[in-house]
Amino acid sequence: MAEIGLIGLAVMGQNLVLNMERNGFSVAVYNRTAARTEQFMAGSASGKQITPCYTLKELVAALARPRKVMLMVQAGAPVDETIAQLMPLLEPGDLIIDGGNSFFMDTERRAVELQADGINYIGTGVSGGEEGALWGPAIMPGGQPEAYAMVEPILTAIAAVAEGEPCVAYMGPRGAGHYVKMVHNGIEYGDMQLIAESYDLLHRVLRLDAPALHAIYNEWNEGELQSYLIEITRDIFANVDDETGQPLVDLILDEAQQKGTGKWTSQQAFDIGAPLHTINAAVSSRIISAYKAERVKASEILKGPEGAFGGDAEAFVHDVRDALYAAKICSYAQGMALLRAASQEYGYNLQLGEVAKLWRGGCIIRARFLNDITRAFRENPDLPNLLLDPFFTEAILSRQMALRRVVATGANLGIPVYAFAASLAYYDAYRTDRLPANLTQAQRDYFGAHTFRRVDKPGSFHHEWHA
Repeated sequence: MAEIGLIGLAVMGQNLVLNMERNGFSVAVYNRTAARTEQFMAGSASGKQITPCYTLKELVAALARPRKVMLMVQAGAPVDETIAQLMPLLEPGDLIIDGGNSFFMDTERRAVELQADGINYIGTGVSGGEEGALWGPAIMPGGQPEAYAMVEPILTAIAAVAEGEPCVAYMGPRGAGHYVKMVHNGIEYGDMQLIAESYDLLHRVLRLDAPALHAIYNEWNEGELQSYLIEITRDIFANVDDETGQPLVDLILDEAQQKGTGKWTSQQAFDIGAPLHTINAAVSSRIISAYKAERVKASEILKGPEGAFGGDAEAFVHDVRDALYAAKICSYAQGMALLRAASQEYGYNLQLGEVAKLWRGGCIIRARFLNDITRAFRENPDLPNLLLDPFFTEAILSRQMALRRVVATGANLGIPVYAFAASLAYYDAYRTDRLPANLTQAQRDYFGAHTFRRVDKPGSFHHEWHA
């Protein structure tokens, strides 16, 4: 009997199956399209401890009790449909694992519904793309602790390892795992936008070509900015189009697409009242990039500054590097603060040190400085904001002027640096002891009698502003 079943044999599903089998677990597999199952079994699954099944009934019958079934299907209705088809075949005590990018509120609902029928349910975030699925992803499971215990040996075996620790840990009840994965993807949006803006500045301000950019990002990947995203950015600049001989990046249409997880992160932050400047900027930047035709037309009508950069090129490269590091700190600070707020809102009891630990390897946002984030929250689990950890306080204080110069250069030359500017605004707002919200409250009370609080005495007050 197979130890676990997996439904959904797209590339991620196939690679997770191969990962499990390589680590000693027998797997039964099913795909809605039988031809894909056949192709998989004739290819990379050939000769391995993998059992092909061509109906869900056959899959369930191939599993040892209590049955463990992992879903790698498209988020939304397909997950609900698959669960509905599985339910008549399962018994109380069996386990369903949703390993897709499901919205956490869907996972919350499914967890409650399935528990009523005695079925265990884990919503599991999996990050690392196709390569990570095969060789070790970061895994973020949430659900009943006893349900996680059923599958913990498998998930631990297939997860990435960083600093000697597996990049998997129990996140919390119900939708906690998918919530953490959602925020991971939001941080990923912010990281990608900041890197894209750093490229835009170096390319447009200093007129650097792809080989020069490759050299710069290669150097950056050897230092404090070392990360998977910087590494692949370096590699992108080295790729040349076979037909034209031009750098391939220069031939790619500037319309960024999105699957929705970054947008979910922004929406959630608004719902629970957590500031998320950088990620919101990244989502908005992707949205406006889709207005390609309008932007082309507007570029012929709406003119910007005509000046040119007159500073030192080498110093500017260093400023962009330091600004990128400082902005990344702000972005991660926002993401971790959102997780803290959500943990309180939904009763997840998230351990932020554990979250940062499992992001150190396998996942898309893996980076050297996640070791410092892990340390910060392990040393002080009640740390309200990453910016207040002594290491990160010094790191951003020593780089804030570079961030300010980079934002100013972008503004002066008419180059949008949405995420850099948003990170700086977050930093300045967070460190400001008195914001102009007092005037906002006065305005709200003026037109809507919404009342306000005073700095000199307790209570809520209304003033007759018209008198």
